[in-house]
Amino acid sequence: MTDIIAADIGGTNARFARAKLDARNVPTLGKVRKYKVADFQSLQACWAAFVRDEGGDLPKAASIAFATAIGRDVIKLTNSSWMIRPETLDEELGLKQMRLVNDFEAVAHAVARLPDDNLPLLFGQDRPFPRDGGVTVVGPGTGLGVAMIAFDDGEPHVIATEGGHLDFAPLDTLEEKILAYLRDKFLRVSTERVVSGPGLNNIYKAMATIGHERVMLMEDAELWQAAIDGTDEFARAAFDRFCLCYGSVVGDLALAQGPNAVVLAGGLTQRMRALLPQSGFHRRFTAKGRFESLMATVPIRLAVHEEIGLYGAAAAFREKK
Repeated sequence: MTDIIAADIGGTNARFARAKLDARNVPTLGKVRKYKVADFQSLQACWAAFVRDEGGDLPKAASIAFATAIGRDVIKLTNSSWMIRPETLDEELGLKQMRLVNDFEAVAHAVARLPDDNLPLLFGQDRPFPRDGGVTVVGPGTGLGVAMIAFDDGEPHVIATEGGHLDFAPLDTLEEKILAYLRDKFLRVSTERVVSGPGLNNIYKAMATIGHERVMLMEDAELWQAAIDGTDEFARAAFDRFCLCYGSVVGDLALAQGPNAVVLAGGLTQRMRALLPQSGFHRRFTAKGRFESLMATVPIRLAVHEEIGLYGAAAAFREKK
């Protein structure tokens, strides 16, 4: 067993836990400690609070997931003043070994190691991940996270991608009008302008403008709640369109990365779980012309884990950098 510290650093919360990795890189997490990023001036200060609260002799190895792009000289978190310099971070945190990953890359590492019970089937055939081939991992959040797990003789290799920044492709007249509306607001309309947490609001406002509807403007969180609860009829209509677009985008990504299996991840998709089967998501996912019959067989699973970011950060520790 290998003992490490796993950390999942977002713009709002920072989570830490001791973790043990077995011979196959399957993590077991200890007590999870959560801190508000805004309460600390830096990652170093927040890390010190975790060390104090955890107590005892802590491992000198860590795997840290950040909710931003990795690989730059300075890492800047979204919605936070924290500035991280990877070159000196291990010394600043008192570590001898350190691995840094993007937060959605960590999610894909988690998916590769989660037991079957944490990957319930939503659509398609109930079959295991391929021994050789790609699995698409995707989930809407602040943006649209996309990664691929490439299996080679049963061994998973995670590949981080920027698939959320592909061009949005409308499939009917309403979506063409939504695209035209968004083109007036953004230089370029990527898929995550539509399929993401803020994307629901973009659809909602676009549909209201197109249909000359008088609607109540809401913050993203309020709109999502109204849409899922069904307390606002127009919010639910925007959500129905969101599901159609979500299915289209995920189907395109699965074709591009190999239509073997798809895993939907993230808190928003878990909130949508009960509504997805009655939505147009799967109809749009399979609507790929000559590949329609193949797409209907592709297993689409939901990643279920309360601390998937921490679990994935830990699972990524031994992976090739």
